[in-house]
Amino acid sequence: MLESNARIKEVNISQEMKSSFIDYAMSVIVSRALPDVKDGLKPVHRRILYAMNELGMTPDKPHKKSARIVGEVIGKYHPHGDSAVYETMVRMAQDFSYRYLLVDGHGNFGSIDGDSAAAMRYTEARMSKISTELLRDINKETIDFGDNYDGSEKEPLVLPARFPNLLVNGSAGIAVGMATNIPPHQLGEVIDGVIKIIENPDVEIEELIEIIKGPDFPTGGLILGREGIRKAYQTGKGSITIRAKAFIEEMNNGKSRIIVEEIPYQVNKARLIEKIAELVRDKKIDGITDLRDESDRNGLRIVIELRRDVNANVVLNNLYKLTQLQTTFGINVLALVNGEPKVLNLKETLTHYLNHQRVVIRRRTEFDLKKAEARAHILEGLRVALDHLDAVISLIRSSQTTDEAKRGLIEKFELSEIQAQAILDMRLQRLTGLEREKIENEYQELMAKIAELRAILADEQKILTIIREELIEIKDKYNDERRTKITIDHDELEAEDLIPEEEVVVMLTHQGYIKRLPISTYRSQKRGGKGVTGMGTKEDDFVQHLFITNSHHYIMFFTNKGKVYRLKAYEVPELSRTAKGTPIINLIQIEQGEKINAVFPIKEYTSNHHLFFATASGVVKKSQLTDYENIRKGGLIAINLKEGDEVIGVKLTDGNQEIILGTKLGQSIRFSEQDVRTMGRSATGVKGIDLSKDDLVIGMDIIRDDLDVLIVTEKGYGKRTPASEYRSQSRGGKGIKTLNVTKKNGNIVGLKVVSQEDDLMIVTTSAMVIRLNIDNISLIGRYTQGVRLINISEDDSVATVARIHSNDTADNENEEDE
Repeated sequence: MLESNARIKEVNISQEMKSSFIDYAMSVIVSRALPDVKDGLKPVHRRILYAMNELGMTPDKPHKKSARIVGEVIGKYHPHGDSAVYETMVRMAQDFSYRYLLVDGHGNFGSIDGDSAAAMRYTEARMSKISTELLRDINKETIDFGDNYDGSEKEPLVLPARFPNLLVNGSAGIAVGMATNIPPHQLGEVIDGVIKIIENPDVEIEELIEIIKGPDFPTGGLILGREGIRKAYQTGKGSITIRAKAFIEEMNNGKSRIIVEEIPYQVNKARLIEKIAELVRDKKIDGITDLRDESDRNGLRIVIELRRDVNANVVLNNLYKLTQLQTTFGINVLALVNGEPKVLNLKETLTHYLNHQRVVIRRRTEFDLKKAEARAHILEGLRVALDHLDAVISLIRSSQTTDEAKRGLIEKFELSEIQAQAILDMRLQRLTGLEREKIENEYQELMAKIAELRAILADEQKILTIIREELIEIKDKYNDERRTKITIDHDELEAEDLIPEEEVVVMLTHQGYIKRLPISTYRSQKRGGKGVTGMGTKEDDFVQHLFITNSHHYIMFFTNKGKVYRLKAYEVPELSRTAKGTPIINLIQIEQGEKINAVFPIKEYTSNHHLFFATASGVVKKSQLTDYENIRKGGLIAINLKEGDEVIGVKLTDGNQEIILGTKLGQSIRFSEQDVRTMGRSATGVKGIDLSKDDLVIGMDIIRDDLDVLIVTEKGYGKRTPASEYRSQSRGGKGIKTLNVTKKNGNIVGLKVVSQEDDLMIVTTSAMVIRLNIDNISLIGRYTQGVRLINISEDDSVATVARIHSNDTADNENEEDE
């Protein structure tokens, strides 16, 4: 009894449960459920591929029975049930489960309808071509081996994996307390991502996202939105929405049908069709008259015919909402890093793989070097023997035993035991002249190879170059087209995404009311017409600024105090043609007493462009456009103005243009933009034109000799004059006459450089608007008074003119008011 009690050990059951469960959990995590970041494989996948490789089931050999492979795996490496191993192998051979098949199956390996594979005794398999890349160089000591479950065999702890399989084929698994769900990706994109890290180790994740667009599922489909992808790549966790590829097709009888050609990843097609039929039966979806599965060996095709009176888009949206035609995929990039489970972002995943390849290439090079040096060592011995052939033969003939001959060779010729044995093993045919030459050539080639291998081991950059070249080789060999498209998720759309890109007219009145209108509001009219009302204004207000831009472009507002503000064009309210507009003070934070004197639409900020300013007092300034990229809500100083001065125009230039300024009293000056040096935002500028008393600058434009200068006066007169009549002068002069100003035509209110294809928009102080073709305006000399362009009443006058290109596009940034 005492002896029996001595064998009893008291333990704390709580502690024992905790310890035992942790041991079990770690076993599941490390040895069963999670893939390794280096080769992207779980132990069972690795063992299947290694066993097939050891059995010689390569792509160039015939298929072998699956049962033979399963037996090899469970007998030597995987101490689990045969069904678990076979089911894993089956998935590796299914083109709807794996993006790049690792097993080439022959026979019934299941279907997307959920049909299971035939029994392993009926199916056959072998390695696929791309799976050989996972095992390439495995016999060159590139990876570590460990004991199998009973210590009778060795198995690889990880495969060399010559392509980043973790992301390429993805992985899914449930461990204890954690799970992984990594989607498959397009091979070429992932390889390009690794190469990007090789070229720039400090690359940001955002740059990698530009290269690796997102998951690429074997079943295709659409991914809605990029936000989930971006989050998953940045943090290792995220969720994406996958939608079937479907389109609506009109039938001959006036009815329509929905055709589904691709379904989301891991969706069972048969169950999907059953679900749709169930929804129709329960009247949860109305309008479906027929449902057929027309899938064949050429691809998937589900046909959903609809009643004539239903909206096909509504039915399709209901199908997305109620069936697995739309699903979510929760991404969780959890993998083993040196035996420890870690959640990895995109860069970490690729970097760990790259580090693994560094080790593989280094160990392969060391193996090749060791082998080459061993062979060179033997050849050196053979060369010695050939150089002292008679003495060697004499020594061997005089020796009583092999050992005596070996010792004699070692002592007399200072050879190693290996070299002496090689000489003794040498056949007589190696003594011929040709064979001796072969030994010498082989030796020289080996020495060159040894030098090259040593150079690789001494230079990390050479190792990276080899990795890059071999990845490109795999990409060239196995790359294919992306199957899954990435589209906009309507739930993620911002306000800007919902607004169509279109050409719009923006109007701003003297008292600060602004609105936008579609450009189609105004029809082109003949010269001298009455026009249409463009804006309903108060009696003492009038349109002061008018320009054409794109609804998604920026509008820069330059004020009389030399400040600049910014809005997107779509942020300006779209109102009716006769509405007076919205107070600009409601949209931008202009100060009291500050009014807008120039407005400028801009597409994007580029470093090779400038803003050219002109003020009423004849001052000009040139600044880089990028100086105005970060505009606060409270505005930014654009130009430092002298007292009493104000901005009258701004142009976007490349720094090499010719500029023309026009004044109220009919003067103008043309000069090179290069006469004005580039200045900072807050600079004052330099003199552009020397003004006479009571004169002001009213217009500024970019001029070319193949264009015309258009002048418009306050009484509605105007003319075109060839730009060649305006000679180039030095900045700061008095200039030349551009129009004969009289009481009949009034002071000049607008100067524009135009072509015959352009249109002109004229707005009066009473908000009357007319649009004319430039070609209808007379081409006459500089000293004339012009011809009537618009009939206006005596108490009305022209307030604003704007040029409209006939082929107006979103890139035109020079349509702003005068």
